[in-house]
Amino acid sequence: MAEYKAQEQDMIFALDIGTRSIVGVVGRPVGGRLKVLDIEMAEHTSRAMMDGQIDNIQQVAALARTVTDRLEDRLGIRLERVCVAAAGRALRTQSGCFRIDLPQKQAITAEQISRLEAGALSAAEEALQVEEETRRQFFMVGYTVAQYRLDNYPLATLLDHNGQRAEAEVVATFLPGEVVESLYTAMRAAGLQVASLTLEPIAAMNAAVPMELRLLNLALVDIGAGTTDIAVCRDGSVVGYTMATIAGDEITEALMRAFLVDFQTAEEMKRALHTGEDLTYMDILGMENTVPCQEVRTAIEEPLGRLAEAIAQRVTEVNTVAPSALFLAGGGSKLDGLRERVARCLSMDERRVATAGSNYAKSAFADGLDLGNPEYATPLGIAVSAGLGLLNDSYVVTLNGETAKLFRSGSLTLRDILLMNGYTYADMLGRTGKNLSITLDGRRIHLRGEPAVPAILMINGEEAALTAIVNAGDRIAFTPARSGADAFRTLGQLLGEEFTGRVLVNNQNVPLDTPLQQGDVILTLDRGAASEVRLEEAEDAEAAAPPSSLPAPPPPPPAPVETPAPAPAPVKPAEAPRGVHLILNGTPLTLPEKDSGQPYYLMDLLERSGLDFDHLEGPVRLTVNGMESGFSQAVRSGDVVTIRCD
Repeated sequence: MAEYKAQEQDMIFALDIGTRSIVGVVGRPVGGRLKVLDIEMAEHTSRAMMDGQIDNIQQVAALARTVTDRLEDRLGIRLERVCVAAAGRALRTQSGCFRIDLPQKQAITAEQISRLEAGALSAAEEALQVEEETRRQFFMVGYTVAQYRLDNYPLATLLDHNGQRAEAEVVATFLPGEVVESLYTAMRAAGLQVASLTLEPIAAMNAAVPMELRLLNLALVDIGAGTTDIAVCRDGSVVGYTMATIAGDEITEALMRAFLVDFQTAEEMKRALHTGEDLTYMDILGMENTVPCQEVRTAIEEPLGRLAEAIAQRVTEVNTVAPSALFLAGGGSKLDGLRERVARCLSMDERRVATAGSNYAKSAFADGLDLGNPEYATPLGIAVSAGLGLLNDSYVVTLNGETAKLFRSGSLTLRDILLMNGYTYADMLGRTGKNLSITLDGRRIHLRGEPAVPAILMINGEEAALTAIVNAGDRIAFTPARSGADAFRTLGQLLGEEFTGRVLVNNQNVPLDTPLQQGDVILTLDRGAASEVRLEEAEDAEAAAPPSSLPAPPPPPPAPVETPAPAPAPVKPAEAPRGVHLILNGTPLTLPEKDSGQPYYLMDLLERSGLDFDHLEGPVRLTVNGMESGFSQAVRSGDVVTIRCD
């Protein structure tokens, strides 16, 4: 058995796992470009991939191993670390918003901006989960800030601005966890360790559109067999990516139907279209046929038109308008007439729509290999991205002893890496338990939830902040935060063991072991010293509750107690005695003015209602002037009050 050299640290091995084939590229960076040492391609013998996603893991692993073995044999190198890309088919995009209120008007810091963005990303993920029938794990692969606002005023950046309310809105892109895991599993089954993971549209962009051209508004459209991946750049960076479900297979399937041939024969007919010559083929009945090339082109007119329209629609969705120029890559880019159709659908000059390949030389070269094939956009892009450091995921970072999954380009913070590996904002910062707001004898009580137990974040054995930059080779240890318990009291716990009077919760008799709920209104009918003491203790406990040591989203506001506006009191005759004159359960009632000058409330009228609160047969209904009211509703002269048991 031949002796193979070990894969050197700077040697890049990339695999493009496609629907129709797997392409392997081996190279190393030389003089600011990737020198490609070898390329190998093998086609799937059956459909192991469906629309760019792995369906049969073992079959994909076996073909990946075949491509790897051929490269190893020719190069004499044992390839162990591989760079791969996930297809755009399963990408999910979701927007999210988050807001923080500052205690006083102050300059916004980078840490607060990080909190805003993390909160908005968490909101986006939560919104995504709502759309799913079952909760799924998602990996965040990138996001852009759509809008910052400070005190409701839109800004391009918040840093160092002064204000009291800061908001961020983001558009985040996620991959379902099973898509990522299936790719990792297939590579492990092939005996390979994933050293880099990116998205296919970003990889293709890195091969076809050099960095110096990205100040222009350009689109890269990579047409594979199962999906058409799209990336858009401007102002120096990739600003959006999407995909279309129509791709090369639809063209092939149209030929199968038109000429009654199997899939492989239809593929060969499609590839031969560029020759312009008559095509000879064998149909499924075993008969040999010859047809003019134009007849084959006519058979694919309809799906070709749908493909061009889908490309134009998706590009416009991401970019709003037609780009300055558009590059077609992938095997489908060779389809005769597609370039012109895409230009028409986007109302672009045909000269502004080109086939990728002419710019590969700016980032890659080879001795004796032709790299100008547009089908090489993705495999070359994966290798170029890793070899030239265009993606931070070209280096290995460990998270709790496992290789972290990294996607984005540019500097990555600890927070970014945690989000990319399935952790949420709550895992990082925790959430203070929900507060509990109730009303006891007309007085508002706020019971605080418990503070979160902070997360433990370490980089290379030292404590680190979420905003810390992570570098190649770093070892991250992360223990998620534990959210605090929600505030909880039973009715008996609130009133205390000493309480012996009668009590109503939301106008109903309930046991003392009843758990209190947000917005409950509690009325004690024998208001002795014991209940007053418990009320003061509750308020003291609320004031003494320690605040959370970590920032967290503000809890939802307590449900308001609806207090309908009372009807205006009629003008009293001058000779009427002083006091409050009203109608209670159909009987006139005069109440003397309180020495304190305070108004009367419905709770003050309960003892005059004639109800036996020890033997209620249903909930108590309170109305003032025909409107449903609560115990804390104030009453005035002229009001018509009803207190009765339904």
